[in-house]
Amino acid sequence: MAKFSFSQDFGIDLGTANTLVFVKGKGVVVREPSVVAKNLETGNIEAVGSHARNMIGRTPGNITVIRPMKDGVIADYDTTAAMMNYYIKKAMRGRSIFAKKPNVMICVPSGITMVEERAVIDATKQAGAREAFAISEPFAAAIGAGLPVWEPTGSMIVDIGGGTTEVAVISLGGVVTSRSIRVAGDNMDDAIINYIRKEYSLLIGERSAESMKLDIGTAGEVTEDSELDIRGRDLLTGLPKTISVTAKEVSSALNETVDAIVEAVKNTLEKTPPELAADIMDRGIVLTGGGAMLKNIDQVISDETKIPVFIAEEPLESVAVGTGKSIDYIQHFRNTNVSTLSSNN
Repeated sequence: MAKFSFSQDFGIDLGTANTLVFVKGKGVVVREPSVVAKNLETGNIEAVGSHARNMIGRTPGNITVIRPMKDGVIADYDTTAAMMNYYIKKAMRGRSIFAKKPNVMICVPSGITMVEERAVIDATKQAGAREAFAISEPFAAAIGAGLPVWEPTGSMIVDIGGGTTEVAVISLGGVVTSRSIRVAGDNMDDAIINYIRKEYSLLIGERSAESMKLDIGTAGEVTEDSELDIRGRDLLTGLPKTISVTAKEVSSALNETVDAIVEAVKNTLEKTPPELAADIMDRGIVLTGGGAMLKNIDQVISDETKIPVFIAEEPLESVAVGTGKSIDYIQHFRNTNVSTLSSNN
């Protein structure tokens, strides 16, 4: 059986919004948007990551900017493989030309099908991995957040990413109960775009919506109302226009998405065995992912569940760190012949 050289192994958080690469002993060495700019005439990749993201809405007709991941799964296989190849090479810069190809542990949403999981693994191998293994995203998030996943006690994790929200109760190294919904950060951005279009007849882009969410977005009631100037295209005149939007308006736009996330948490708790539910009451719920940065979302979930809610120390990196640390268990993973580490499928 092959021995694994940890210095050569990666953990990849292949997210809908961002891709992070964790190298054991170095930490997160790559953090880039999951965005690719592609030339429609030649089929060549023009830019990847931050460079491609800066091109959104600013490209000529022959170049399109796409996000090859949608709702946590691959929407464009070849583009995803090319993007991962770029990130793997970037993570390997400075290594010896004689270094072996890395083994890669890559996270997948807990609710995906076996076909979708196989596509992720195959794309990882095509991108340059020697071997690829999948790990359930909420399990990786729990490891990265420092939860005692291997102990006989209940831990609850809520990972709010770009395309999916993963809710899971974990004990003794396995997922006891979980729920994966395709409602997350992207839906928040879409909700803001739709609200501004409906209320102001103004068309704004994804980046503007995301800025509004980060700057004045709040879950639940707004205690201190603030305003933000936003620019877009007036749908009535076709001309550029600037308006002021309040935090209360953004909060109103986000209500439906926040409610769906809260409902997923409550549904998971309803299916949790009593002993583990008691542990969660004592230990609380931990939030990870970019969505955990939305103001007041921890308080909203706590109010609805009557359970303390905490945000992980590094919510944006939790999945990547957990995916990287799980490399230690690849050997056990191989011996048990399970397709996805800690999957409850």
